[in-house]
Amino acid sequence: MSHPFSSLSPDLVMSAVESLNVWPAGEPFALNSYENRVLMFRDDEGKNWIVKFYRPDRWSDMAIQEEHDFLQELADHQVPVVAPWRDQAGDSLHYYKTYRFALFPHCPGQAPELDNPSHLFAMGEVLGRLHKVSAKKAFQHRPRLEMVDGILDAQQRVLASNWMTPHQRRAYDRVIDKVHQHLTQHNVPASKMIRCHGDCHLGNVLGRDEQFTLVDFDDCLTAPAIQDIWMLLPTDDPQGWRSYLSEITEGYEEACPFPTEQMSLIEPLRSYRLISHSAWLVSRWDDPAFPRAFPWLADSGYWDQHIRQLEQQCLQLEQPRWLA
Repeated sequence: MSHPFSSLSPDLVMSAVESLNVWPAGEPFALNSYENRVLMFRDDEGKNWIVKFYRPDRWSDMAIQEEHDFLQELADHQVPVVAPWRDQAGDSLHYYKTYRFALFPHCPGQAPELDNPSHLFAMGEVLGRLHKVSAKKAFQHRPRLEMVDGILDAQQRVLASNWMTPHQRRAYDRVIDKVHQHLTQHNVPASKMIRCHGDCHLGNVLGRDEQFTLVDFDDCLTAPAIQDIWMLLPTDDPQGWRSYLSEITEGYEEACPFPTEQMSLIEPLRSYRLISHSAWLVSRWDDPAFPRAFPWLADSGYWDQHIRQLEQQCLQLEQPRWLA
């Protein structure tokens, strides 16, 4: 079956990069990325680059450009992010044949160690600086986080895949209905939404010592500020959860007030991510990269485990970790 990246050969990647008068010294090699295709190469002057090919038909050109402009705005305010390279005309979004792509300077480093208090403080400080800038304007073309509608859409996509047994489908429907009832109690007013990274997990943070950079803003959106914070908190250690949060809060408040009033959104946001992640995998199954990377999705045992995880998450919605 044809898929969006079926014609993205190494030769095409090289030709696309060279069309910008940037000259790879060797063939680019692929990095771990599934939604888009992301590769690294070194140019003929010894500089390392990242080239990102956007999945066709996912984002509009205006939405991608808004991501790029947001990154440049953050960089201009000394927030540690990697803004895309621009050509002499000032363009950051480029076109080659049927593909849209962008170049980014390579950002070396490793993920922060979340059991290191100084790393947690540094991460809080970075996120505080990010949100101080992001609250000044609003997105016009990026999505807005809609948890209630989002899980109903995810539910339909999962059920349409026909991978679950009739028993699993009934159990899945029941637990989604429970989550949905909880989420309807957590509508966030537009006035409390800001521009967010959107996918701020450890894989999207790179650095050394206590200097960290946020990368991959492909999922940036309008959301409550806590969306960029909760993924840094442990799920199975209430005592550790509090100590992690304390360090992050301290760093965050170096730049702006911590959104304590949004703490009640953490478990709803976690529930939303669990549900939407499985729906995302199902929706991308025609892309050969997904069966290779996630073969367990086609196993009936995965869906049993997923349903149990959602049932446990319902308990957290009733008694959140942060109240423990």
